[in-house]
Amino acid sequence: MQLDWPAIAHALDEEGVATTGPLLTPKECADIVAMFDDDARFRSTVVMARHAFGEGSYRYFADPLPPLVQTLRKELYPPLAAIANRWAPLLGEQTFPEDLDGLLARCAAAGQDRPTPLLLRYGPGGYNCLHQDVYGDVTFPLQFLIMLGRPDEDFTGGESVFVEQRPRQQSRATVLRPGQGEAVIFPVRHRPRRGSRGFHKVQLRHGVSAVHSGDRHVLGIVFHNAR
Repeated sequence: MQLDWPAIAHALDEEGVATTGPLLTPKECADIVAMFDDDARFRSTVVMARHAFGEGSYRYFADPLPPLVQTLRKELYPPLAAIANRWAPLLGEQTFPEDLDGLLARCAAAGQDRPTPLLLRYGPGGYNCLHQDVYGDVTFPLQFLIMLGRPDEDFTGGESVFVEQRPRQQSRATVLRPGQGEAVIFPVRHRPRRGSRGFHKVQLRHGVSAVHSGDRHVLGIVFHNAR
C-alpha cells in the first residue's frame, strides 16, 4: 500500500494523529459493512450500553480474518512498527518485531490469542466514550480506523475524537471527520512528545461524538491480540 509514511510519521510525532487519504474503495467499504450481520464472521459482540461504554455495538472478527482485513493488518504493520520502534527508547519501552507474525507470536506467548480487528456500528444517538484499547500485557502502541460510510450522506455527526492529556497542562482535543475509505492512525495509550527538557510521555484516549442521523460504520484495526 503506497502511503506517504514520512508525512504520517511527522503527523504522529507532532499532532498525535495522522490521516492517510482514501485507502479503501467505496465497494470495499460496502463489502465490509455488509459483513456486520453475518454472525459466522465474528467471535463476540459488545453492546456498548450494557457496559456504560456508550451507545452502539461492535463485533470482533473471528479467525481467519476476512482477506481484506488480514491484508490491511499485515501490510500496514511494518511501517507502523518502524515508528513504534523509534518511539520505544523515548518511552522507556521494549521494541517490537518487524512483522505481524512476530508480534502475534509474542502475544501468543503472553496468552493473547484472540483477534482484535472489529467492526463498529452506531445508529442515531450512538457515541463511544473516551477509552484505550488495551487487551493484555502485550500492547502494540499504534492502531487505525477506517471510515466505511459517507459522512453527511450515510450519517451525520459521529466525529472521531482524540483527547491528549499533557503533564501539568489542560487536556487537548482533536476532532476529525475522515472521508469514506480514509484511515486515521493514532496511539493506543500514549506517545512521546518533545518538551523543553527532552521527551516525555503523553496519554491519549479516543472516542466518537454523538451520531445525529443514519448509521455510522467503522473498521478498527488493533495489531496486538487479546487475552
